[in-house]
Parts: sequence; C-alpha cells; structure tokens
Amino acid sequence: MPVAPTWDPTQYLRHAGHRARPFADLLARVPRLPAGPPRIADLGCGPGNVTVLLAERWPTAHITGYDNSPEMLDKADTDHAGPTPGGGRLDFAPADVRTWTPGQPYGLIVSNATLQWVPGHAERFGEWVAGLAPGGTFAFQVPGNFGAPSHRLMRELAESARWKDRLGGLLRHGDAVLAPEAYLERLTALGCTADVWETTYVHLLPGEDPVLDWVKGTGLRPVLTALADDPAAREEFLGEYRAALREAYPATGHGTAFPFRRIFAVARKEA
Repeated sequence: MPVAPTWDPTQYLRHAGHRARPFADLLARVPRLPAGPPRIADLGCGPGNVTVLLAERWPTAHITGYDNSPEMLDKADTDHAGPTPGGGRLDFAPADVRTWTPGQPYGLIVSNATLQWVPGHAERFGEWVAGLAPGGTFAFQVPGNFGAPSHRLMRELAESARWKDRLGGLLRHGDAVLAPEAYLERLTALGCTADVWETTYVHLLPGEDPVLDWVKGTGLRPVLTALADDPAAREEFLGEYRAALREAYPATGHGTAFPFRRIFAVARKEA
C-alpha cells in the first residue's frame, strides 16, 4: 500500500498568492450564513494561510481548520491560531477528511484543493450537508487539471519502464474529481441550492523551472515521498520530469505561463 505523502509547508507556500486566489473566489460566492456567530470548518486547511481569510469574512466566527499532516498543522497553529480581531477564534485540529464528521451544526463547511486526495469524496457530501445548520453552506474547490501536461507528463514518467516498479499507480488520474455537472447533480439531489462552475487561471510564474517548483508543493508529493530514501533516484526522476516540463511550458521574457483549471461548488442547505 502506498505511503501517505509527507508535506512541506515552506515549499507549498512558495506560490501562496496564486494558490489563495481560487479560495478567495470561492468565498465571494458563499451566501449569508445563519444568524449568530457562525461555526466554520475548513477541511484540509494545510498551513492555514487561507483559513485566515475566513476570519476576515466572518470576524465573529469560531473557525477550526482540520488536516492530517502534522507538518502543516504545526505551521498553521504557530502562525495563525488564537483569538481573531473581530472577537472570533481560529484553531486547528488533526482529522482525516475521509472519516471526519460534523460533531455540531456548522454554518459553513469549506474545503480548498483537498478533496481530490480523497477517493469517493462525493459520497461524504450527504453527511456533511446533514451537519450544516439550516441555511448553512457547503463550499469547495478542486483542481480540474489532471489532463494538463504538468500532471500527464508526471504520470507517464512514473508509469514508464524505468519507474513503474517503484512509482506505478502512485499518482492520481482524471477520475480524482468529478465533472462539474456531476457535482451539481450530487448536491441538488441532497436538497441544496447549488452553484457549480469552473475557471482556468493562467498563472504567470517567475523564476527557473517554476512549474516544477509548483508541483513539488502539491501533486508531486507522492513521488518525492516514495523516493525520499534514495536521493540519487529522486534527482534522476526530477531531471527527466524537469526537461519534459521545460518543453511543455516554455519560459518567456516575462515568466512562464501555467494554465490551471479549477472546479468550484457552493451548496446552500434549505433554511
């Protein structure tokens, strides 16, 4: 059985501005929450850098970020936990999204770029919606770029004769997420009023090999974890992958354009 990937908050945060934008766009579509100081859960909070945006939008809320990475939780707790200026509170706790269940009614359950790591995540929607207070909202965004060169080339290399024995079957495919229409059907079938859409961002990334630097913080983590005890093999894989990415995403005088498709959903429970 593949070992769960280890996470590096510093690497992840190297592109924090670009990574935060989809979450801000998601929150902009979340409707008014039920009356009173809201209770909010952030599933897969990572280092907490976007969880703080929840406190800016709902300053009186008690917000808990959940994650199963000790490294990410330590960073989040150190940098962001505590009372918020609006009178709310921000805290973090260990939890696995595959098994997490609401222990109390929530005004908002939100997840940012996490559910693609959870096989069968749409089967959890019913339990999460049931855990919303009347008029509460479940909102998430997931990457929809598994067919893009960044991910396709990574999979092809991992499945090649050189690497298949060590890395075969380790990486996610397009079925890691559903089509927008399928998410809409799942959420409306639960009695929610749902808004589902997709956006392709074209990030202009600076520096040398910036697409490789980006995926080192996310999609490449299973490979980096699997090869962590073999630095020579790790550098060999990265060298082959780097060359393929340079061809797929050529640098220009202004930076490297990195198109990134994302899928969004906002579902409001009947009040």
